[in-house]
Amino acid sequence: MGQLLRVMNFNVSADGVAAGERQSLEAPFGLPGAERLFGWAGATASWPLRTEAGGSRGLDDHFTRDFARNIGAEIMGRNKFGPQRGPWTDHDWRGWWGEEPPFHTPVFVLTHHERPPITLSDTTFHFVGGDPAAVLARAREAARGRDVRLGGGVTTVREFLAAGLVDTLHVAVSPVRFGSGLRLWETPEELLDRYHLEVVPSPSGVTHHLFWRR
Repeated sequence: MGQLLRVMNFNVSADGVAAGERQSLEAPFGLPGAERLFGWAGATASWPLRTEAGGSRGLDDHFTRDFARNIGAEIMGRNKFGPQRGPWTDHDWRGWWGEEPPFHTPVFVLTHHERPPITLSDTTFHFVGGDPAAVLARAREAARGRDVRLGGGVTTVREFLAAGLVDTLHVAVSPVRFGSGLRLWETPEELLDRYHLEVVPSPSGVTHHLFWRR
């Protein structure tokens, strides 16, 4: 199948909400109680940001352990990188992840305001413009034969879905409802004209939705 574009460990609520509209430095997801979406992943033994021993094994851990498998580059929207809007006014901001980002690959940050790349440990962030297909072509070249991960946020995932570029999606649906916010979908059935779907419930309470191209 060549180099895949993969959405991995993407978290939404039971009503399809993945983020809020009031992102800030203090609220990266712009959504009160956002930790209820991704708590399942942080509880696993393979969570990339885990700083102490322990964590759960089993189905959820399989997905967090799979996060880096055969990934050679990542694409993310600007709002996943940070809370700034418009021209860059704070060039000291280097992302939410500190000096050791969990990506370990080139990362292509979509923005209308390009700037020089920055490198933290073994992750280099490239700030790029262009349509989804052009950005994906750059990411695939940087990935050197491995797959590309589409990291989000929700607006970016929807943009690449609309362009027909996403090959596989793993969406973890948590049993909470927010009522309003930025939605990935109204219902996962919206994607069934383009993708096969397998739904796998987890003992943690999340339901893993696995999509792959028809």
